[in-house]
Amino acid sequence: MKIVFIGGGNMATAIVGGLLQQGYSPSEIGIVEVLEDARKRLAEQFSVHVFSEISPSILNASMLVFAVKPQQLGDVALALAGKLSNQLVISIAAGICTTDLARWLGGYQNIVRVMPNTPALVRAGVAGLFALPQVSAADRELTEQVMRAVGETIWVNDEEAIDAVTAVSGSGPAYVFYFIEALERAARELGLDPSAARTLCLHTFSGAAKLALNSTESAAVLRTRVTSKGGTTERALLALAQSKVADHFVDAVKQAAVRSRELGEEFGKLR
Repeated sequence: MKIVFIGGGNMATAIVGGLLQQGYSPSEIGIVEVLEDARKRLAEQFSVHVFSEISPSILNASMLVFAVKPQQLGDVALALAGKLSNQLVISIAAGICTTDLARWLGGYQNIVRVMPNTPALVRAGVAGLFALPQVSAADRELTEQVMRAVGETIWVNDEEAIDAVTAVSGSGPAYVFYFIEALERAARELGLDPSAARTLCLHTFSGAAKLALNSTESAAVLRTRVTSKGGTTERALLALAQSKVADHFVDAVKQAAVRSRELGEEFGKLR
């Protein structure tokens, strides 16, 4: 095995599926999952190696992906403390700082912290990556290769920036769903049936995002191109400006970053 995932939840499942689509062989991938039903499902779905617990055989892998809940990561790390040699450790457990993880692993430093987001489930995610200085260029590239199986990647040089990544893209899908909900509500209140409201709103959001992705111009420029003077869009945007929606939204994202820092501190005290 080349890669072992510790934890077989949604994100691990998404990444494994992406890796297999990229050409990895099932024989190269292992998953440690404590739930028997989940092990059966993973084995049937992917034909990969599945394990009920952390065993010595997984240490033959060149990469370990920690994909458990943050509250469980301390136990996983302590079980592996002193047993790692040169394996690349990728942690996608939200909120756990590399300093705490390294401490739990007995001082092990070959660690990359990853903050993915849920669109990875449809291979349209984006992940923020932070590596400790001891991680080689080859292992950084390997981390990118793995995470590109489910979307785009960006590197940050300061781990504190992961809190911003968490607030912007980690929590970001919820913001998008929130605005989709609001736009659907407006559509229904304007007389459209629920099915039409859903279709219009989902395709408006996905289409606008696709347009922005394929443009070299800023969102502000694209917005002005839709906004005719004295027209319907201008009236709507004036109402949003009067309610200071943009300011409130920015404040909300900043609060998410604050909470990300708080959670990191809380999780770090678990062990």
